[in-house]
Amino acid sequence: MYTWMLTLLVLSLGLGHAQRSTQEAFMMQYFERRIAQLEERLIKCEQNTQRVDQKIYDLSTMVRGQLASMEVHRTEVKTQVDSVAMRVERVEREVEYLENKTPNQPHIEVEEALMEQQMKDAQKKKVKITQGTDCNIALTGVKSLKIVKKAGDVYGSWLKDPTKGSAKIYFFSGNKNNTVLEFKSLKTFTEGRLTQAHPIQLPFPWQGTGHVVYNGFLYYHRADTPNQMLKVHLLNRTVADSMLLPGAGRLPTYALTTHTFLDLAVDELGLWVIYSDPEFGGNLVITKLDKSSLAVEHTWDTTCTSRDAETAFMICGTLYVVYNSRYGGRSSIQCLYDIHDTIHSEESPVLFFPKRYTNHYSMHYHPKDKQLYAWDDGYQTIYKVDLKSKAEV
Repeated sequence: MYTWMLTLLVLSLGLGHAQRSTQEAFMMQYFERRIAQLEERLIKCEQNTQRVDQKIYDLSTMVRGQLASMEVHRTEVKTQVDSVAMRVERVEREVEYLENKTPNQPHIEVEEALMEQQMKDAQKKKVKITQGTDCNIALTGVKSLKIVKKAGDVYGSWLKDPTKGSAKIYFFSGNKNNTVLEFKSLKTFTEGRLTQAHPIQLPFPWQGTGHVVYNGFLYYHRADTPNQMLKVHLLNRTVADSMLLPGAGRLPTYALTTHTFLDLAVDELGLWVIYSDPEFGGNLVITKLDKSSLAVEHTWDTTCTSRDAETAFMICGTLYVVYNSRYGGRSSIQCLYDIHDTIHSEESPVLFFPKRYTNHYSMHYHPKDKQLYAWDDGYQTIYKVDLKSKAEV
């Protein structure tokens, strides 16, 4: 009896344990299926997130590209607007100049259409500048060369104040500095050392090699500005005047002298500035300035290209452009532009400099001495020139 009851008890316990094991196995399978489903959903969620991230990245890339394109278009539009504004301003100055030069004729009635046509024809003609100076000479040759000294950097500029009675020499070494060296005379410069010069500290640094000294004032391109010119009194070292030249400073004036963006010059007619204009294919532009106020008197778009040009100078209202090879060679004048329309580049022969195969980084004409003061790869050089009446050329 007891044995049977014990057997029954053991069987009951075994059956209960088996049932629990089955339930536990079932629960484990259930949980495993749920976990697998969750993992699958997580994987899909991660894939969806990656796709969304990729779409957001693609969208942001496209937006950045569109913004960059819009910025380029905005810059182009701004450049075109500035160019149009500059041309309008130039035309206004030309019209104003022509109006001032045209005598009043109150008793003559002219039809409006005829007046407009006359104005257009007048604008096409080159304007003549006369300042009480009989200026009728032209360059016919560069006849001799004198190496005065070798000093300073490869780039630089040296010049003489063309004012009557002035013998001082001014020395600018390098293409950017705030100091100019002053020598009492050419002899002092030739025989002395740079340490014996009188240093003049300027209120603002200069840039390039296109400086001039005129009547005790230094005119130069202020460094780190696109087109600001300063007029500095050398005696008291103060800024007497300044101006921004519209349209200038966007390209180097000469392709072979890349640090000069404004090249100032002095001749028998006064003060000039030469620069390159990208709106006219990089051709050179010359502007006549009032030496007292720096006001623009007139501007001419020349036919002389800045490509392969190394420097230029003015003589009697005529621009002479000096060309060379990028690797250094024999310099020559291959293009000229006469504001009086008396001589023409296509009718003039090429003028070669004396045999010296190198590069010029600046050249300044002295209207009193009739000489060119040139910076020739660190050599300070003087060229004597042949001049004749324009009628004889």
